Amino acid sequence: MHRHAATVGYWLGEEFWGRGIMTEAVTAVTDFCFENFPNNPASARVLEKAGFTFEGCLKNDVLKDGKLLDSLLYARTT
Repeated sequence: MHRHAATVGYWLGEEFWGRGIMTEAVTAVTDFCFENFPNNPASARVLEKAGFTFEGCLKNDVLKDGKLLDSLLYARTT
């Protein structure tokens, strides 16, 4: 059920709605993540340097190039 899934949250001030800003941003972020984050220890370091905390590992959670890989869960709160 959780394979091939992700969560993205966002907020944009109402005065900026209808300009395609969030569509462009979400596309750029998700493209970047798919290209750089799976099974990439350097990306984990980037998240930690940005204030994210490692919260856990989901074993065999994602399928990429025919291989089951773990998902590393990071979070940042205010």
